[in-house]
Amino acid sequence: MGAGIQECDVTFTNDGELVCRHDQCDLHTTTNILVTSLAAKCTQPFTPAELDAAGKVAKPAAALCCTSDLTVDEFKSLKGKMDASNPAATTPQAFQGGTANWRTDLYATGATLLTHKESIELLRKLGSRYTPELKAANRNAALQVEAVFGSQAGYAQALIDDYKAAGISPRDVWAQSFTKDDINYWVDNEPEFGKQAVFLDDASVVADLPSAADLKSYAEEGIRIVAPPTWALLTVENGKIVPSQYAKDAKAAGLGIITWTLERSGRIVEEVLPTKGTTTPSSYYQTTLDALTNDGDILTTLDVLAQQVGVLGIFSDWSGTVTYYASCMGLK
Repeated sequence: MGAGIQECDVTFTNDGELVCRHDQCDLHTTTNILVTSLAAKCTQPFTPAELDAAGKVAKPAAALCCTSDLTVDEFKSLKGKMDASNPAATTPQAFQGGTANWRTDLYATGATLLTHKESIELLRKLGSRYTPELKAANRNAALQVEAVFGSQAGYAQALIDDYKAAGISPRDVWAQSFTKDDINYWVDNEPEFGKQAVFLDDASVVADLPSAADLKSYAEEGIRIVAPPTWALLTVENGKIVPSQYAKDAKAAGLGIITWTLERSGRIVEEVLPTKGTTTPSSYYQTTLDALTNDGDILTTLDVLAQQVGVLGIFSDWSGTVTYYASCMGLK
């Protein structure tokens, strides 16, 4: 689909191997672990849903299966699936379902799980560059970072060590984390990789965003790139989507900007616009709802991010849209 940089979300197994998974503890929704013998190793085994007399869910089905519950060989024996679960499930087999209707299981045919090292080699063969995200520890897991790596710094160093061992140029790596201490560690201890380290922002509403002074302080600490959610960079003026104050402040501080995540939600007309005026507006478009009218406004959003905000890159769950836009506009 044309993506030039691809992501491995990095977490770990109990024998210290870094692996690609969105969360330390998501195996119960992203793999077939619950229908294998390894289900017995999960931090929290499967519990079936409790249904009331009308058949409605009184207590949803649950489980918690972590990469750190397994060795790397056990992890590699699993098969990947779409990240989903069925809260009404009364069996582990039924729990495997629940894929959102705007996604597809067409490609969910038993995908191979990757270690971080394997992802590096795969992306090298594909001619892609790298943007690994060091995932924060899941505090509900039975095994924590410190028990495996000695410290959070040791965990952050292990990520960089995999690229150094593979002979990957730091210019081709954009290491990310939502934890500022990780970014500061890379800036101070692996400065060549630290130059492109990306500080992810997990703000959920405008009030959570860093101030102009905060952004300036990031730059003073040696952080060069920030990555807020897309809505943080945009607002509406006179019915048009324009750069937000955050976007202006980040640029004024001399920071590069990457943003996430385009097309993470469903269709604008079906999943986004119906949230307008509710207490829970679509999180990925919350600041621009007043300027959205149809699905084509994804391209309008993209155009403002590229031409007016001047982002360095955009995370996308469907890279074809960004590639199509970039090709039309002569961008790389």
